[in-house]
Amino acid sequence: MKTERKKRIVIAEDHTILREGLKSLLAASADLAIVGEAADGREAIRRCRELKPDLLLLDLSMPRLGGLDAIGEVRRQVPATKILVLTVHKTEEYVLASLRAGAAGYVLKDATHQELLAAIRNVLAGKRYLSPDIADKVIDGYLLGRKNDAPASPWERLTPREREVLKLVAEGSKNREIADFLCISLKTVEKHRDSLMKKLDLHSAAALTAYAIEKGLVTE
Repeated sequence: MKTERKKRIVIAEDHTILREGLKSLLAASADLAIVGEAADGREAIRRCRELKPDLLLLDLSMPRLGGLDAIGEVRRQVPATKILVLTVHKTEEYVLASLRAGAAGYVLKDATHQELLAAIRNVLAGKRYLSPDIADKVIDGYLLGRKNDAPASPWERLTPREREVLKLVAEGSKNREIADFLCISLKTVEKHRDSLMKKLDLHSAAALTAYAIEKGLVTE
């Protein structure tokens, strides 16, 4: 009798202890194999491109490139890889942004081991999964039509590149460092920085940093 192939998983989580814990928990399941790991969004994209896993288990708040922006790139570059978000963010804003970007599931970090396994297996089976704690909130939001009728928030109006620049500014990078990291010109960085300041009505690096912390792009 032919043995079914294990489902291959890449874990993207910047906290080493949590990443190691997830690896141990999931490796104990006979149908799952951890084939790679990443500590930031860019590394997650690269690992998925190299390894083509069945599933990417992804945190949203990571250094350099955050999870939300990584979701879209993985979906574009490795469309067969399914994405399950594992995060502390409970707000409808983050859930909907993740689903719109291409995530198939959304689980909170206070979930049990059993719930995480259920989420992984549902997503691998081609289904959607939302943690029970947030599912009702999201469904209510759709039924009430809030997202369709309400004007876009300043956060929603930021482009993916502007969010990248915001995150790097909040992490303390200077314009030249941002230009080098993103492989764009200094003038383009200045343009993006000016645009996001106008959209957010924030006019200093300190204000941008506080906003990025509020939105979970970086930690204090």
